[in-house]
Amino acid sequence: MAHQTDIPPDRLSLDPRSEHYDETLLSRGVGIRFNGQEKTNVIEYSISEGWIRVAAGRSRDRFGQPMTIKLKGQVEPYFETPCDGAESKAD
Repeated sequence: MAHQTDIPPDRLSLDPRSEHYDETLLSRGVGIRFNGQEKTNVIEYSISEGWIRVAAGRSRDRFGQPMTIKLKGQVEPYFETPCDGAESKAD
């Protein structure tokens, strides 16, 4: 499925088991600004619900997955790499 937009989806997850996982989008690199600060440890986010999930230190659950904490606030995702079809208009 080709994504024609340069706006990240409302919800995205790094966990391949999640229904919100999208390897094509993640391969472009998705950055997150949370309450105005760059976050590099985000595992999942939701713009409409206003939250991010981050790893809780090195803690693991019984399945070996990182334990997470949900933080509420303003979520601003962005792509680190432009869409293939997008051309820079700054020239």
